[in-house]
Amino acid sequence: MQFPTQPGAVSKGSFWAGCILSALPVLLFAFTGAFSLLKPAVSVQGFVHYGYPEGALLRITIAELACAILYAIPRTSVLGAILLTGYLGGATATHLRVGEPFYLPIIVGVVIWLGLYLRDGRLRELVPLRS
Repeated sequence: MQFPTQPGAVSKGSFWAGCILSALPVLLFAFTGAFSLLKPAVSVQGFVHYGYPEGALLRITIAELACAILYAIPRTSVLGAILLTGYLGGATATHLRVGEPFYLPIIVGVVIWLGLYLRDGRLRELVPLRS
């Protein structure tokens, strides 16, 4: 961790709040990915309900887990956040298409970027919320 006097430094409290917020989506994606890999009938039925072929379940699950792993690694967290944003955009479009509430993927996306913003001083320099 960097000292507060260095450029791009974050406070301890902000860093840990960011880590906790970042862990929430990682745990969510790990749980849903592991659940999908087990292929219970309810998972396959839900997938088909959204209009995707059953054969695409494994590929989408692997993409989901790969993006979550990239987000969890500090060096690749920005790339992971970008990829997860795209993934969640597809989830939002899917929910809209079938007429279900679409706000949950958007909330997860906000938590992803907020967690990264709180723990990464470089991102704070790129996106200053105050001057």
